[in-house]
Amino acid sequence: QERLVESGGGSVQAGGSLIVSCQYAGYTSGTHCMGWFHQGPGKERETVARIHIGGGSTYTADSVKGRFAISRDNEKNILYLHMHDLKPEDSGQYYCASTRTHYSQIRCVEKASTDEFQNWGQGTQVIVSS
Repeated sequence: QERLVESGGGSVQAGGSLIVSCQYAGYTSGTHCMGWFHQGPGKERETVARIHIGGGSTYTADSVKGRFAISRDNEKNILYLHMHDLKPEDSGQYYCASTRTHYSQIRCVEKASTDEFQNWGQGTQVIVSS
């Protein structure tokens, strides 16, 4: 059974850095698209970054480009979100999620919608103080 468990959230001052992790289990094909999503207080969930687990190609939202980066370690089955120069508006819950198997790498990078992510972790909270 596919499972996602996030960790690594916490409190940090503005300008600081944090890495959140997502341990994934039960993913045997290596053909999923995985992503990190952010939900601020009272706001809708938004895409932060995506990565194709097999091919490694990535997408990063313009709002965090240059500050955040997604990566994965397929030997340890961990998905990472490296966050730098954090701002108070980056506060909120961070979720990792995955699509179905045999998902196109091109689609993962260019146009995967949140609705296509079927499996979600429980989230980890990040608080950035000014």
